[in-house]
Amino acid sequence: MGLRVGVVGATGAVGRNMVEVLESSAVDISELRLFASERSAGQEIPFRGTTVCVEVLTEEAMREGFDYLLFSAGADVSRRYAPIAAEAGTTVIDNSSAFRMVPEIPLVVPEVNGKLLKGYSGIIANPNCSTIQMVLALYRVHDRYQLHEIFVSTYQAVSGAGYKAVREYESQLNGETTHNVFPRQIAHNVIPLIGDLRDDITQEEWKMINETRKILNSNSMSVFPTTVRVPVRIGHSESVIARTLFPIMSKDDLIETIASGEDVIVHDDIITPLEIAGDDYTHVSRIRLFDAHTFGMWVVADNLRVGAATNAVRILKLHNQLNSKATENTGAVERV
Repeated sequence: MGLRVGVVGATGAVGRNMVEVLESSAVDISELRLFASERSAGQEIPFRGTTVCVEVLTEEAMREGFDYLLFSAGADVSRRYAPIAAEAGTTVIDNSSAFRMVPEIPLVVPEVNGKLLKGYSGIIANPNCSTIQMVLALYRVHDRYQLHEIFVSTYQAVSGAGYKAVREYESQLNGETTHNVFPRQIAHNVIPLIGDLRDDITQEEWKMINETRKILNSNSMSVFPTTVRVPVRIGHSESVIARTLFPIMSKDDLIETIASGEDVIVHDDIITPLEIAGDDYTHVSRIRLFDAHTFGMWVVADNLRVGAATNAVRILKLHNQLNSKATENTGAVERV
């Protein structure tokens, strides 16, 4: 029997990608419901040969009970509606920052800590886009050599700030000079500030610090991020320098260890955002071993898919596999 699935925030950039990823996935869906604000209600979004009409998000709808609801409508919406849905027995996968650092709520990248999903019901937090691709590139090294310091500079696409940001970027490419979404003009420019500052560290940087520690289960790990917005439509890039407690055997071993990560592709040549837009992998190039404990790499991924929609759907798939009666009877878990 198929799953009853809903997407909240279905007309936003990530919400539409969630629908696209669900459509191309092997998830057996008997009913798909799409929710958004009143101004977006009535839009029709294609799905598996038909169209689904977008509904107004209401508390009553959240009480109906779904198998899964994927939220991507902002933290305020999630705080209001996600607990209602969870109380009604729905497993909620939330893409906002609302619940990520709540101790009892799992913050999940399935390839890294998916075991947290077994036997769990309620709200599951989807990490920040820049955090997801970084931990995917690093987690096998952490398992083998134990990371203790990470220095990361991000180069984040304008689409990470939503449709309004993309429109502002495009208007500036056409000669406009005003800016409302970003603190400076983003076209032909680079802005080393994403989010408000707290103690000289931006919101985006705090997310990378705290979420990385939680996902990798290492409160003692030091993370030093600088998050930067760049004039790229899709695809976040990261320059990562990391240090390990245990000595790395060789560069070849380092490359093999990174490449062993699930949904990670290592490249001999450089890789850029233009080449990876629309796919579901984390791409790593420019791997350098500076000394036995220090290495660097370049990490690129589609921020709307790997950094949000694809990770959410992977959570759904793995949670369903780990907690279905068939899985409990056979003990088999399909690779996500």
